[in-house]
Amino acid sequence: MNAVPRLSRDYAGPALLSYGFRPFFLLGPLYAALAMFFWLSVFYGWMPLASAFAPRDWHAHELLYGYLPAVITGFLLTAVPNWTGRLPLQGTPLLILVLAWVAGRLAINFSAALGALAATLIDSAFLFLVAAATAREIIAGNNWRNLKVLAPVLLLGAGNIFFHVEAYVSGLADVSIRAGQAAVLLLIMIIGGRVIPSFTRNWLARQGTGRLPASFGRFDALAIALSAAALVLWIIQPSGIHVAAGLLTAAGLQSARLVRWAGDRTLADRLVLVLHLGYAFVPFGFLLSALAALDFAPPSAGTHAWMAGAAGIMTLAVMSRATLGHTGRPLAASPGTQAVYAAALIAAGARTLAALMPASASGLLHLAFFAWIGAFGGFCLLYGPMLLRPRLNTAAPPP
Repeated sequence: MNAVPRLSRDYAGPALLSYGFRPFFLLGPLYAALAMFFWLSVFYGWMPLASAFAPRDWHAHELLYGYLPAVITGFLLTAVPNWTGRLPLQGTPLLILVLAWVAGRLAINFSAALGALAATLIDSAFLFLVAAATAREIIAGNNWRNLKVLAPVLLLGAGNIFFHVEAYVSGLADVSIRAGQAAVLLLIMIIGGRVIPSFTRNWLARQGTGRLPASFGRFDALAIALSAAALVLWIIQPSGIHVAAGLLTAAGLQSARLVRWAGDRTLADRLVLVLHLGYAFVPFGFLLSALAALDFAPPSAGTHAWMAGAAGIMTLAVMSRATLGHTGRPLAASPGTQAVYAAALIAAGARTLAALMPASASGLLHLAFFAWIGAFGGFCLLYGPMLLRPRLNTAAPPP
């Protein structure tokens, strides 16, 4: 296949549209902070909800199918040129994807007036456009082995459509929320399983001798496959002893993966350490969901460990590292960046504990709300100027 034409290296448009990570790593976290602020306002009845979704469904949808797809897109549009050797998507094609994402957010937030069908069509288009753009680049670059990253993206897109249908037919979404969470977890297990040991190895190798992380191998592939099977059972029916057994197995396998990555040796590098801390919420979420399957814990404990913990912290970690590296800045966590990481950890921990400790839920929920807003708002303040300005003419190691 002939290579698909791409814009030249002499791109002269706005810096924001020069690389896929720039608009999505800015708009995604900004929306994550604003959506949580709005959710708090809806929670207290200070502001009306103009969405056709029930408040809980709106909250779940806009973080699961709104914020996370933006970050996933920014990551893919940045990683694919590295995989294929082709120039990045930029200019008008990138702007089209950005506008499609923004249109989806507007469609959801005003879906009560727009109508269910129009909102579904507008909102669901984005992920399939992303999948098509990613597939085109991978195929044009003859990088067939990385087509597998499209599976979770397409699963997330299908889950989004099902979310709309389920919410419209039943009044509340259920299975589609679990399907979306499973797709996000699958991406974290696949991509995290490659970047975490890789970044850890690179940093440890510069420190001298010592234990290095295990590379991605057959054990990782088996762990992901069995964890994915457990998630399929959980999507279909989240309770029961067989589901609990599968989730417990997945918790053990994902814990073993994490131990093999030598995270205990990365305390001095916060950019690397935070990746390990974020991934730790993956097995923790499997454990809590297994307990929920046996009625020993509320289901929201595991799902918030996964979404606020694994997804929230991992996305902040990847966005900060990629932004620093691709804008020509040193790969070092400033005090501000470390404060963002700390706020994200507090938000994830407080929200998970709020589900486990109903007597203290009110205070913990408020702590989680404001820590989340602080983490993502802080990221925008720190990294927004980097994303809006051209790359610095300084040498920096690859992210």
